[in-house]
Amino acid sequence: MRTEGAAHAATRRLAMISIDNAVELMAKTYLGLPKRVTGLAITRKELQDVGESFPALLDALELHAPERLDGVDLGVIEWYHRLRNELYHQGNGLTVERDKVEIYAELANVLFTNLFGFAVVEDPSRKTELLGEFLAAWADVERGLRALVDRGVDKLGQQARRPINLLEGLSLAHKNHLFDAAQPRELEQLRAVRNRAAHGEPGWESLLTQDMVKRVRYWADQLRGVGAA
Repeated sequence: MRTEGAAHAATRRLAMISIDNAVELMAKTYLGLPKRVTGLAITRKELQDVGESFPALLDALELHAPERLDGVDLGVIEWYHRLRNELYHQGNGLTVERDKVEIYAELANVLFTNLFGFAVVEDPSRKTELLGEFLAAWADVERGLRALVDRGVDKLGQQARRPINLLEGLSLAHKNHLFDAAQPRELEQLRAVRNRAAHGEPGWESLLTQDMVKRVRYWADQLRGVGAA
């Protein structure tokens, strides 16, 4: 963040706060849907308790609906929430770079799509369009990897569990001979780019290319095919 005056600073600050409010609302809405809709067993008291804290809402999503978090790094979401809090509580002298606002919007769109089955923004026409495509394809990669690992664990008669993150999933898949040793390397490289872009680190735009999006889609297709075999 940096100090900046005028209307652009206020607009970015307001946009960041609005996106964060939307993320909180979508989490509360999904967790509060009837059990017959989501299959989640959450008591009214638990829902009331987690609704009082943004981190608690994220914890509840991770606990009750991990399969809805493919491609969503809750640590990154919480990082943007803290950034929003700084903007909200430290007055009008602070603003945020436009890239971070747009990236948070893309992450929120991925989360909304996972929770409710359709995207808020179907055809974005802005500079982060490529990032949106990359994040959506990455969600499919994580979904395919989870299916692959689940199938392998069940096949080996081990206690079924979902990987906490991609690295754990890759490790488990390799350990159970579901992946060739060389295959995870490109996925790890793509994951590193994804993390840099999601955090809005300087230079992420130069790393992300259309060819990279195609490679992520390729891996999503590969994992989907192997996981369903």
